[in-house]
Amino acid sequence: MKTIYSKDPSNKKMLVTREFAAPLELIWKAWTDRNSLDKWWAPKPWKTETKEMDLRKGGHWLYSMNGPDGTRHWCRCDFNDMTALKSFSSTAYFCDEMGTKNPDLPTQYWKVDFSKTATGTKVVVELSFATEKELQTIIEMGFEQGFAMAHGNLDELLAKEVHPA
Repeated sequence: MKTIYSKDPSNKKMLVTREFAAPLELIWKAWTDRNSLDKWWAPKPWKTETKEMDLRKGGHWLYSMNGPDGTRHWCRCDFNDMTALKSFSSTAYFCDEMGTKNPDLPTQYWKVDFSKTATGTKVVVELSFATEKELQTIIEMGFEQGFAMAHGNLDELLAKEVHPA
């Protein structure tokens, strides 16, 4: 399975589509459970560490991506809307460990949709930005490669849960 990116710079958007060979309930959990997210969200050799998670409309997820050299990059996602097993939307931004926004880095507006397929689950992520420059900055930061690697991590995690040894 491959992560597919479709960029629309003039509308300041990127669409990310990925299918997973696992049931919807398992994919939803992987995207919304702090322990699951910590196992796959960061591209290897980086690790995700959740500090806080309140999964509901008006809640947030505060986490760091930790590099093998001890580097920590903090992010916060504020949940704007949530429909269990179907979709959620959030505003995501880089911040410090207290969740204070870094105004020098782009804010991302995420809409994530989940749907059953004949062989598993499809996830469609629509990312939008305030400016075309912010979209370009995220791309230059390696978002596409990093997110594809994280999806590979999720595939590995799902293989253990769907087909345990």
